[in-house]
Amino acid sequence: MKINVLSYLEASAARVPDRVCWADAASALTYREAWTAVCEMGAALSVRLSTVNAPVCVLLRHDVTDLLAFFSIVYSGNFYVPIDPALPAVRLRSMLETLCPAAILTAGNDIDAELTQDIPVISQQELHTEAPIPSAAAPWKQHKDTDLLYVIFTSGSTGEPKGVSICHRSVIDMVEQFMRAFDFADGAVWGNQAPFDFDVSVKDIFLSLRVGARLEILEKKLFSFPKLLLERLNERSVDTIIWAVPALKILARLHAFQTLRPLYLKNIMFSGEVMPPKTLQYWMQAVPQARFVNLYGPTEITCNCTYHIVQSADEVLQEVPIGRPFANCDVFLLDGGEPVREEGRTGEICVTGSCLSLGYYNRPQLSAQAFVQNPLNPRFREPMYRTGDLGVWKNGSLLFAGRKDTQIKFMGHRIEMSEIELCANAAEGVEASACVFVDERLTLFYTGEAGEKALLARLRDRLPKYMLPSVCRRLERFPQNRTGKIDRRALLILSKED
Repeated sequence: MKINVLSYLEASAARVPDRVCWADAASALTYREAWTAVCEMGAALSVRLSTVNAPVCVLLRHDVTDLLAFFSIVYSGNFYVPIDPALPAVRLRSMLETLCPAAILTAGNDIDAELTQDIPVISQQELHTEAPIPSAAAPWKQHKDTDLLYVIFTSGSTGEPKGVSICHRSVIDMVEQFMRAFDFADGAVWGNQAPFDFDVSVKDIFLSLRVGARLEILEKKLFSFPKLLLERLNERSVDTIIWAVPALKILARLHAFQTLRPLYLKNIMFSGEVMPPKTLQYWMQAVPQARFVNLYGPTEITCNCTYHIVQSADEVLQEVPIGRPFANCDVFLLDGGEPVREEGRTGEICVTGSCLSLGYYNRPQLSAQAFVQNPLNPRFREPMYRTGDLGVWKNGSLLFAGRKDTQIKFMGHRIEMSEIELCANAAEGVEASACVFVDERLTLFYTGEAGEKALLARLRDRLPKYMLPSVCRRLERFPQNRTGKIDRRALLILSKED
């Protein structure tokens, strides 16, 4: 039984030492080279810090050096916190004050010195100078599986950033349940799109190690040049991608497959937000040989708790389910503390199991609000995470029904704005949509070629009057937050400008 995720790297280094482990545009490391570097750097870091179970920040570059830093920190007996140095100073300050990190690792990128006055900043290059600690005495060997592996800060869309604390047990459980559900091939080639401070990347990092895969790190600029991106995927024989929905939407919006198609893709998985039907259709027509999987789950439950394998293109004409729970977790709906079992009735999606985060780092009050006792179990302590998402059962599968905090009351009616968005997304000429409610007015923003008046007329034919947006506004593209999701705060500002 594995206790520490480093066991995945150690095992693959012993089994396939000469296979490439991590690669980016400029460099590549074999499993032997990666393991040797992690042992050297981790040993040096352990001597430098003399701490265990402490946070160590990594200034991200989105390349191989980030992964070396992560695993070196774990080797030293501590846990890593990915930090984007380009974040606004006020946000960085909030994160560092919450963490009080033992150190900050850098591979050449800088951070404002005023933010790090009392925090040691260590160059990764300096950590290659000391001999490795003998394997049996290595700090990571003393870990428990409930020790923290990483802290990832949420996007902050609902307020100050919160550090989601994930332990080794949760990631190991996630990896093994993914393998049980999807049986990824030995030696697959992963194409990493997500930034390393976005939890979608966690699946790339650890699933690829589990099967001795090569992890190809795709730089952000490639997603502005679809031809170059597709050339890279084909050149490096990428066969598995787990991308955030916005990344797939970009390629569909730019008609990326008109001149070139991915030749090797076998697994296309997506998560992060609702997949527009037209985007999924576009991908399925271009890559018919691939398995398409809709994944659902917030950062607080270690990436994903449900999945749905898309069976046919016909299914895409309707809303794609978020599916059924992974093994070893329980996913259910609650309405006012009571279970929702019948089909067609909406409830809040709640989750229990080893996948649950240990809470928000150094934020006990917020943790207590989100991670509560399962009200269906009065017999013993069983933590439950309240996602804030709404779901509904249909034909034995779970459908996403929007957010609790996007449900409004207007003209005496309860309105779930995602219902308006789903109706708009089904309209010809609409790529994606988002609805906001400001000053007692519904505004629908959308991208695509549909005319504003034509879309409003279509909605008028399909929605009750009280759900009809006051105005439809076409955008060339949606404002996005740093994780690529639609920035609804920016949309609220835009709606006030009308």
